[in-house]
Amino acid sequence: MKNSKYGGAYVPEMLWETLKELTAAFESAKNDPAFQKEFQDLLKNYSGRPTTLIFAERATADLGGAKIYLKNEGANLSGAHKITHCLGQGLLAKRLGKKMLIAETGAGQHGVATATVAARLGLECIVFMGTEDIRRQRPNVFLMERLGAKVVPVEYGSKTLKDAVNEALKFWMEHLAEAHYCIGSVLGPSPYPEMNRYFQSVIGREIRAQLQEREGKLPSAVLACVGGGSNAMGSFDDFIGEKSVRLIGVEAGGIGKNVGEHASRKIAGVPGIFQGYKSLFLQTDEGQIAPTHSISAGLDYPGIGPELAELYESGRVELTYATDAEAVDAADFFAKHEGVISALESAHALAEVRKMAPKMGRDEIIVATLSGRGDKDLFNFARAFKDESFKQFLKDEYERK
Repeated sequence: MKNSKYGGAYVPEMLWETLKELTAAFESAKNDPAFQKEFQDLLKNYSGRPTTLIFAERATADLGGAKIYLKNEGANLSGAHKITHCLGQGLLAKRLGKKMLIAETGAGQHGVATATVAARLGLECIVFMGTEDIRRQRPNVFLMERLGAKVVPVEYGSKTLKDAVNEALKFWMEHLAEAHYCIGSVLGPSPYPEMNRYFQSVIGREIRAQLQEREGKLPSAVLACVGGGSNAMGSFDDFIGEKSVRLIGVEAGGIGKNVGEHASRKIAGVPGIFQGYKSLFLQTDEGQIAPTHSISAGLDYPGIGPELAELYESGRVELTYATDAEAVDAADFFAKHEGVISALESAHALAEVRKMAPKMGRDEIIVATLSGRGDKDLFNFARAFKDESFKQFLKDEYERK
């Protein structure tokens, strides 16, 4: 956003020229019919857009109040919204003559999406991932490797997403000529926040068109979970000018409000500069990046996208949070009512839907974006539900010859 106090490119001088080239390529591509045609063709005929807008009929009846719709980004190839901006960045990388995509990932969905796009476009792929996230999201690591990516474990710090970002940045600076860093959210140095929001804005445009066809009006509220904020900004962008539509981001409330127990910038975010951009971050009293916690690997990043921070401080976007327990309960509720098993990240938005819907009128509409499907969280769900039979199954499989 122009004239914003957030954003910028706080990077070493050696990255300036690379970011300038990327900015120029992005601005050129936006106005290039050939680029747009190829991008839209990949979205439709490869990724599978538009994704479905599901009327949650039984959940609506059970909760009472507002009608509930679910924007199912898990229907995309690779199982999440992430592939949308990965396709855009992959095409830009080829436009710039790069031979490799590098990425960081927490939940693994961005890593899978980057590896998928790299395979489709004939590029090499390296993904950096904290060992704690590898433990939590092992199925996605397996998928990345099958897609031909090299997954590099990061074994220092909290061993989660912020540490993976640090390693990806280091590697990028050593391989600028051949590598494009495919940042996984609407954060990082400019032009990444605006670029990824631009690619992801298709989510909001689809919601508008699909709801117009189904209901003939705008939603009363659009909700999305917020880690860095890519699915949220994608969902919100087309409605920012529609003042009648509430835009609500749901963060990770974790297990408490103390440092290290959550990942909510609403609870404790303060302005700071980290990993190349200025935004709201969770910080210690000494100004260092604070430890975070979430049951969902994709929401435990300490900062949010600078455009999202600006919208929050201006009052246009509301931020709230859901606890680990609320997210698990919401995922269970919508699975049993609608046959939709969401990712744990998205379940945070569903937890807020359960709170909001009964308080709203029956003529109002809530749309919640499901950023991804829950396959990747199979082991986390089994642990949360204390499923002993599944535990025994895993043990038997491990021991089976």
